[in-house]
Amino acid sequence: MEIKEKIVQVKDYLTKSNLPASDYVINPYIGCPHACKYCYACFMKRFTGHREKWGTFVDIKQCDKPISLKKLQNKSVFLSSVTDCYNCFEEKYQITRKILGQLVNIECSIGISTKSKLILRDIDLLKKCKDLKVSISINTLDENFKNDMDNASSINDRLYTLKELHNQGIYTVLFMSPMFPYITDFKSIIEKTHTYVDEYWFENLNLRGEYKQRILDYINVNYPNLYSEYEKIYIKNEKKYWIDLSIEIQNYCNKNCIKYINYFYHEELVKEKLHNQRI
Repeated sequence: MEIKEKIVQVKDYLTKSNLPASDYVINPYIGCPHACKYCYACFMKRFTGHREKWGTFVDIKQCDKPISLKKLQNKSVFLSSVTDCYNCFEEKYQITRKILGQLVNIECSIGISTKSKLILRDIDLLKKCKDLKVSISINTLDENFKNDMDNASSINDRLYTLKELHNQGIYTVLFMSPMFPYITDFKSIIEKTHTYVDEYWFENLNLRGEYKQRILDYINVNYPNLYSEYEKIYIKNEKKYWIDLSIEIQNYCNKNCIKYINYFYHEELVKEKLHNQRI
């Protein structure tokens, strides 16, 4: 698939974050050639003037201004929230590597999330970061399902990347996102990876906007036996599946001494149900 690329000049790489766990975000690119079918970041099109299909364009951000050491001192920064900072164009333009070269000198917490094995190229810089977590997104062990969903690195490459990062002394997170109802097997993924993953993050599949129907159509064609369950969750807005899964994840992780964070959007409902169970 041909990707339309364009270099754009920006005034600053740093953006104030709306994420709960970071003060600032850095998105070195606009758009993402991974073209994940469930990508919430496709909303970025309306802010950039792009009319192309999500996944078929990428803007390469170039900035002459150095990253502000003062702003980031004792703060946290996340790469990236609406793109993959190690998408295939990073190999050519090395924007993320140049940014990392500045961040290694700052006393701040750095989070990086990617689906790409390309991050291993920057092991030399990653090892110099004073407070770093690298999360690799994996929501299946099935390469066929992964290939249906994105153009990023294979599951085997992502597993290898996690293992190599861990072996190099870098704090590793497996970001199980998005979790597809009745398809993502969180226990199997943990059992395969727990020896080289320091922490697990869980996030549920949240369907909205232009990709909601696309995913529902995919389920209807490829997993017709599950379609009625997806209707309950995404058309009737029933929350029972996610609440029960949240409790199952919590019980499993606590029993097996697994460090985790649950980013499900209905956390208060889960807490209420657990409270009622104790009573």
